[in-house]
Amino acid sequence: MAITVLSREEVADRSHPRWRERLASVGRAQSVVEVMIGDEAGQALPIGEVGEIMVRGTPVMPGYWENPEATEKTLVGGWLMTGDMGYLDEDGYLTMRDRSKDVIISGGTNIYPREVEEALLTHPMVHEVSVVGRRNDEWGEDVVAFVVPASGTIPDAAELDAHCLAQIARFKRPKAYFWLSELPKNNYGKVLKTELRRKLEG
Repeated sequence: MAITVLSREEVADRSHPRWRERLASVGRAQSVVEVMIGDEAGQALPIGEVGEIMVRGTPVMPGYWENPEATEKTLVGGWLMTGDMGYLDEDGYLTMRDRSKDVIISGGTNIYPREVEEALLTHPMVHEVSVVGRRNDEWGEDVVAFVVPASGTIPDAAELDAHCLAQIARFKRPKAYFWLSELPKNNYGKVLKTELRRKLEG
């Protein structure tokens, strides 16, 4: 909330041709904040290209307490490297994609789990889903999905594949589905993807 805001007027406005995309964004930078999308070296990326969300301004911390190594890694040239991936549109609206550590790299291509999860969640038999990368000797990683069925009835994998293919590129669809009664979460309700990755290693 200290970085971006989507005003009540913007939420209510349906006249803009991209109002749905704006609703999916986290809004525009607050007046005391600058937001930039950067590459791995912290260099600015073009409008619309996904990269790491970088922030500087009054609300940004000056550094970690008595931890200069962490400060040097996180604050680069006055910019806070948030660890979140996203992009800016031409009007300055910021849309988040994923945490940088959750990005799946398959065959040299970045795949954002959130996009795959959002596609699967529109299937009526999917209650919850979490997508992670699985080690693959040929491609580096491939996409797998942990799914909590909506009614206790496990949906057919081929049906989920077809559902994904109608919404996202073929190479992004999960190569395997794992069925769970519930997803592992912390006390704040956040899915623990590290535990899901551990299940793949077991």
